[in-house]
Amino acid sequence: MDKFDVIITGAGLNGLAAALSLGGRRCRTPLKVAVVDRADPTKFAVAAHDLRCSAMTAASINMLKALGAWEAMAGHAQTMNSIVVTNAREVESRHTLLGFPDLGGKSPAVFLENQVIFQGLLGEIAQSPEIHFVTGSATKSFSFGLGLAQVALEDGRVLKANLIVGADGRNSAAREAAHIKMEGWAYNQSAITLTVGHELPHGGEAQEHFHDHGVFAILPLSGNRSSIVWTATHDVAKATCALPDDEFLIELTKHFGDQLGKLELLSARHVYPLALQLADSFYGERLALLGDAAHVVHPLAGLGLNLGFKDAAALSECVMEAAALGADIGGASVLEAYARWRRFDTITNAAMMEGLNRLFANDNEALRMLRQAGLKIVDQMGSVKRAVVKEASGMTGAVPRLMRGLAA
Repeated sequence: MDKFDVIITGAGLNGLAAALSLGGRRCRTPLKVAVVDRADPTKFAVAAHDLRCSAMTAASINMLKALGAWEAMAGHAQTMNSIVVTNAREVESRHTLLGFPDLGGKSPAVFLENQVIFQGLLGEIAQSPEIHFVTGSATKSFSFGLGLAQVALEDGRVLKANLIVGADGRNSAAREAAHIKMEGWAYNQSAITLTVGHELPHGGEAQEHFHDHGVFAILPLSGNRSSIVWTATHDVAKATCALPDDEFLIELTKHFGDQLGKLELLSARHVYPLALQLADSFYGERLALLGDAAHVVHPLAGLGLNLGFKDAAALSECVMEAAALGADIGGASVLEAYARWRRFDTITNAAMMEGLNRLFANDNEALRMLRQAGLKIVDQMGSVKRAVVKEASGMTGAVPRLMRGLAA
């Protein structure tokens, strides 16, 4: 039987960030951490595992720098220099409703491919002796007792720890074992994701083109490349994604436009169903939930990964403070503090995404005119736009130490 301070179930990006936040070599007093995943996480830094890209806020970048993982990613990051929001499906009829030109040094985010983020996190974990991967077998059962919590694997191995961190996604086995319910609903929307190349440089401009059933987003990547997030109803998304490459490229170009020249498909494409889900509680006995195990939000603003990183940073701060005082790091007071910190922020962001989706993914003519008029008014209000940019940076409210660039 192996004993650890913390067991993290799930070696996705949120799980790896949590591992570094609690046991990385940059921590002032690293804890002994086990990361449990059936698959081998060292093979996750490839497009075949996750070809999506993420918008990393300034707060998340601060965190990655503090953890020692940013240096390996920095050369691949594309700064978001400007943002354009329109409200039409057809390229010919698009007019800018809201724009953030020339963000320059005040850019709230950069874009990175998830495989690059995996690479940076895994590289730092490889140099952190207190972090241990436990792979090759699925979890069989959990035990959350008054003493140490326990994870039993299907191959017979048993792990114990003061705290279990459930970072195992929207279908979290840890959450289910703790009988914590997930509330929410599935949208009648799926997102097609892929990477494209184009002849002309994008200049770091991000574009979001809203239409009656979702959004067509163009997110700039390093080089003459962009990541596409194309939401539509389930049937339309599945049928579109299943088209032969030449036919898919024709449909894609209709939505993308020819402003960057000829397009080229650089990756496979996948369809992801979209949902809004919130756990009834972010913690249980000797269990903390983070990332998609605690909350799943609409990808409209690309906030999902940043919310998970903020979870990891807040949990680390609560746990490390308890450890420094010699207190039980899996005790109820520690986990309650974490949940209070994160739940309001998460609900606020989820509600904002839900409101935006209902406002834009709607073919009601009166509502379309209202949102066009509203966005045009906002576009003329410099103070409001500056506030939006600051909020998008992740540096408002109670910001955890790691997201201020301070060691865990």
